Amino acid sequence: MDYDILILGGGIIGCSVAYELSKYNFNIALIERDYDIADDISFVNTSIVYDGSETSDDVMAGLEYIGNSIMQETCEKFKVPFKKIGALRVVSDDNGVKKLEEMYDRAKKRGIDGVYLIDDKDVYDIEPNINSDIKKGLYSENIAIVAPYDLAIAYAEVASDNGVNFRLEEEVLNIQNLAKGFRVTTNKNKFTCKVVVNTIPHEIYIRENGKVEDKEFVSDESYFKNMSYLLVDDNYKNKLNKIIIETLDKNTFIISSPTTTTGSLIGIKSTEKTSLEDNLIYANKLLRGLDKNNINNLFREAYNKDSMLIDDSEIDKGYIRVTGTHYGKITIAPAIAKMLCDTIANNLNCTLKKNFIDKRREVYKFRELGKKEANEIIDLDERYGKIICICNSISEGEIVDCIRRPLGARTVEGVKRRTGSGFGSCHGSYCYEKIVNILARELDKNITDIVDDSKNSKVISSRIKEFKDV
Repeated sequence: MDYDILILGGGIIGCSVAYELSKYNFNIALIERDYDIADDISFVNTSIVYDGSETSDDVMAGLEYIGNSIMQETCEKFKVPFKKIGALRVVSDDNGVKKLEEMYDRAKKRGIDGVYLIDDKDVYDIEPNINSDIKKGLYSENIAIVAPYDLAIAYAEVASDNGVNFRLEEEVLNIQNLAKGFRVTTNKNKFTCKVVVNTIPHEIYIRENGKVEDKEFVSDESYFKNMSYLLVDDNYKNKLNKIIIETLDKNTFIISSPTTTTGSLIGIKSTEKTSLEDNLIYANKLLRGLDKNNINNLFREAYNKDSMLIDDSEIDKGYIRVTGTHYGKITIAPAIAKMLCDTIANNLNCTLKKNFIDKRREVYKFRELGKKEANEIIDLDERYGKIICICNSISEGEIVDCIRRPLGARTVEGVKRRTGSGFGSCHGSYCYEKIVNILARELDKNITDIVDDSKNSKVISSRIKEFKDV
């Protein structure tokens, strides 16, 4: 066998599974088709950590509850931004009040503490800047925000330091059952293994007895909706300090969340694509006086509710499938990883590593350092004293470090997501060229070989021969 375990997919679930399994004496590889890992995470490095009180699905609620408790300890250990700030769900009609009462009753039946059904006065005491006529609120003190990209990178780096082989730019084409184990074919190689953990979101190919079976997971209900996000800068005066969710109707809600850095994120879920003006109208149902001048960025993505499938029906044969996309995927990833790891370790009768390194290599964020600490680091490496991204105070030392680390950045997008450079008010107009040049230098490549986020996205297509420098 080439490997004991093959993990397919390098998203947040694949990385967390790799981390948990790297604690054991397994020979493990993770296969990811893209240039980088964790591409399933939104570029705004903030995600809500749920507690299981909001979902109607008991299985998802249990995974969220476990994931919530695991994540805080993990983030403290790996120094990943995590803030338990609480969430307030508000309604302004009788039907909404009934829904909140049902959610509160479910939370109590599930044994989730720290969830309270409150009246309008208490709502405004908690969050006085809400611009709505509120009847009731459901407050959970357990809900937090986390930097999900940092978490996925931390999982992967520790797993890599403990021997997991990350094979990037390899696309899985076929999985074939063998007498003992599996043969996995990619666009570059063929591997054999005892166990396959498939976290590829949508498709899987299994060849059995010469016949190809194409399985695709489809949710029972058509829950794919449009989610529009407004990234609000830190100068907005009436920002909300808690996570606030207001439901307007069964298809539309507004959510406001602080980010793990500065500013806040406003999300609007609807069944139709909305313009910036439409989103501002929606947002001002919840906030006071938000206008275009407060918006730093905007983007859209699909919203998917309760459509995660954990298929362990073939676990005795060594095949486990985790597929689908779920709004609480970041929360449930640690719980899924722990559950799968315990099962696999028991089935293969494997022992824990005695030399497991449960620590991430130090990351220095210049903007978070005090003057004394900053000067000490600059004395060690003067590149930390050269600011590349003025908007977010990102130094050259941080960019070089993110390239040289385990599973280091190889693209402009990889640098931006790891460090936060290029996400300021100038949108990279000042630092983009500098990042490209640093990548070319550190990777020992020509500047024309540097890509934005994939092999088909070269920053510079070719050089003009009349000029000595690009």
